[in-house]
Amino acid sequence: MKRFTYFSILFLFITSCSVKKKPIFLKLDDIKIVSFKMDTIRLKAMAYFKNENDIGGKISTDKVKVIINGSEVAEVFSEQFKVPANKEFSIPLKVIIPSKKVFENNKGGILGGILNSVLNKSLDVTFKGNIKYKVLGFSSTYPIDKTEKIKF
Repeated sequence: MKRFTYFSILFLFITSCSVKKKPIFLKLDDIKIVSFKMDTIRLKAMAYFKNENDIGGKISTDKVKVIINGSEVAEVFSEQFKVPANKEFSIPLKVIIPSKKVFENNKGGILGGILNSVLNKSLDVTFKGNIKYKVLGFSSTYPIDKTEKIKF
């Protein structure tokens, strides 16, 4: 009888907390230059979501590339983020661009493009890649392709 009671409670719990659909990707926004130093350029962006499920999950980035003025310079790094249930939420996407990499790409013209951008006080920054959502063996991918002109 105890096993039947435990099984019934577990069954009710699982059926009441179902995954109705994947969280809704709202937007990638708030792209900012956090710091601009001799050795690194640090950028930050926010990815906004809305989860309508009764249970959470986890979100992580999957090779989200950062392209500045048409040249790939870095990848986004983000720790795995815990998704809250029945809420709107955002995850920070941080990027560190080594200045050394910028100077090595001089043959491709990125240095000239960045120097031009510094003189114009703006950069064209593109985030391109995927964000992955995982819950209870179910996974989903959100493609990202956002370009924004950043003033500094």
